Amino acid sequence: MQLPPLSEGRLVRRYQRFLADVELADGRLVTAHCPNTGSMLGCKRPGSRVWLSASDNPRRKLAWTWELVEAGLADGAGREGVLVGLHTGRSNALVREAIEAGRLPGLAGYEEIRPEVKYGQSSRIDLLLTGAGLPPCYVEVKNVTAAVAGGGGYFPDAVTARGARHLEEMAAMVAQGARALLVFCVQRDDVCEVRPADHIDPVYGATLRQALARGVQVAALGARVTPAAITLERFLPVSC
Repeated sequence: MQLPPLSEGRLVRRYQRFLADVELADGRLVTAHCPNTGSMLGCKRPGSRVWLSASDNPRRKLAWTWELVEAGLADGAGREGVLVGLHTGRSNALVREAIEAGRLPGLAGYEEIRPEVKYGQSSRIDLLLTGAGLPPCYVEVKNVTAAVAGGGGYFPDAVTARGARHLEEMAAMVAQGARALLVFCVQRDDVCEVRPADHIDPVYGATLRQALARGVQVAALGARVTPAAITLERFLPVSC
């Protein structure tokens, strides 16, 4: 995925979940939209290098959007930091690109991908795959930005009752004869495995393990992130 032109700056603060104050390289102080509702553990330290995209849409309240941050490393590789993609809206498009390019095994033959399809109890699935002679496949995408020393990435970084509900509804679709696939989209290149964050949300972790036992599948894809592009290029193990 090619990114729009980005402007570099330094994070002043992230607040009210959706807002971030950033000092740009030219000294201007701007308020940017933060497209990530999680706690952003390890990704919101004041003074961190960040990259913003700009929109010329006059109907937008905020012209700037926070796209990337340079965070501390999880893999001990000796680099100064790692670029992390924070924009959760881009994770769906990244996974769709991977599916269309045939980089997710087991999904060959699906001819149509529909985003944001209603299902279950007032929920929407991120991607619904359909194809002649194949059971529909419900694909839920989760953006992973949190990591710990040793290369472990984890989800969620805050309690998510909504995420647990989605897992239960995906399992219900499997019981009705469909397929369901949870994809962890890891927008950083220093993570070597993904696991549920039981220390943050034990209910989500327990619900994930129950969903897997009921036939929901899981995969994790790791990205290479630069200020120019984000590319999913590695399969990562998921430890539950």
